[in-house]
Amino acid sequence: MFKLDRAIDTFNEKFCFYASYLILPLIVVIVYEVIMRYALNMPTSWAFELTVFLYGLHFSFALAYAHKHNTHVAIDVFEARLAPKSRTILRIATNALLFLPTIGLLTYYICVMAATSWSQVEHASSSWGPAIYPYKSLMAFGFVLFFLQGVAKLIQDIRSLKENP
Repeated sequence: MFKLDRAIDTFNEKFCFYASYLILPLIVVIVYEVIMRYALNMPTSWAFELTVFLYGLHFSFALAYAHKHNTHVAIDVFEARLAPKSRTILRIATNALLFLPTIGLLTYYICVMAATSWSQVEHASSSWGPAIYPYKSLMAFGFVLFFLQGVAKLIQDIRSLKENP
């Protein structure tokens, strides 16, 4: 069980490193749209929607990475005043009682939404009309990684509590 957290950490670290490069096509699309719109007066019908898709994936994949490295916004006024053992107990309790159930339900419903999108072969209602079901599936995958990172953190906190009684 304690190897599971390391496997999740390693996968999220590597996957999110490569996913961070989604920012590059996002920049290219934005620069292209700016040139087409303002320099050539020929705006595209697809660039804005594609930037939303790329940024949404970039954001969703970054959730697990940010959670792994404790870079989410946190108010640690109470936690900072606790002893290390009490701090770990608080992290275990909040992870088990708040994070995992909330993100677990959110992940479940995003996966249901992606499955429904696949069953309907959903496309955007814009003039470009791209398929949305692959995008929703990748968003769901990002939330699965986020949930798994929460599981890894819970395992690490439990291990920390056992090793430092």
